[in-house]
Amino acid sequence: MGSLTGKVAVVTGASRGIGRGIALALAEQGATVYVTGRTVTAGSHPLPGSVGETAIEVDRRGGKGIAVQVDHGQDDQVAALFEQTAREQGRLDILVNNAISIPAELTQPGPFWDKPISNWEMIDVGLRSNFVAAWHAAKIMLPQKSGLIVALSGYVGVTYTYNVIFGTCKSATDRMARDMAIELKPYGVASLSLWQGFTYTERARQNLKTVAGMASQLNSTAGSSVEFPGRVIAALAADPGVLKRTGGSFISAELAQEYGITDIDGRTIPSLRAERGSPIWSPV
Repeated sequence: MGSLTGKVAVVTGASRGIGRGIALALAEQGATVYVTGRTVTAGSHPLPGSVGETAIEVDRRGGKGIAVQVDHGQDDQVAALFEQTAREQGRLDILVNNAISIPAELTQPGPFWDKPISNWEMIDVGLRSNFVAAWHAAKIMLPQKSGLIVALSGYVGVTYTYNVIFGTCKSATDRMARDMAIELKPYGVASLSLWQGFTYTERARQNLKTVAGMASQLNSTAGSSVEFPGRVIAALAADPGVLKRTGGSFISAELAQEYGITDIDGRTIPSLRAERGSPIWSPV
């Protein structure tokens, strides 16, 4: 039995990338994982991955994978997801808010006024979507008097990376997780944000080949696998003292060292606090 056997998780944006890696890491600890995303048909997206493929791999890793097609920009679809989770499982222990809309222009050079206003979609699916998912999750977790809500963020919360909207989204993500923690703590539910450094997602590997200067800007030599943050989240979810961390923003590499976690290849992922900045928010 894994440390999360009997626990139920929702991981948003898990067709590929970090979301997929988190789902697999939770599966290795025995969790039931609801895998959400827009891509249902394999090969229908320029990048590989679909919710169904992730759910199958979750099963192979020792968990139970449940694929649900969700556009996190559509509130009715998000409501249906949590209604399904409550109906089928009767509980929810972990919500990982990972989904974010990434426009093609994100990694392209140029100031904000030369990029389309539609880039605001990162706020709609990336910040507002976090709130909507947490709103539904809280209604399931509060009667249990337990639960963990994790928002994926990063050094971009305090250090300029890519563009204006991306930084705004992630700094607001940190603050929202902190203020949610203040209201959730009396009910035994933890909320925190996790700062993940450079991660070798499918998109990142592609960008390293095509975007000039990206490797040096983000210190890709210190990058991790997509499963690394999931290992940290699994440790947080299994920690009976996790409520002591609620409201804080934490660097995943630093938490990994506290919990004795390495990446899938055995590497210790370094913290980039000195190079890229420190979290603002401490536990409440």
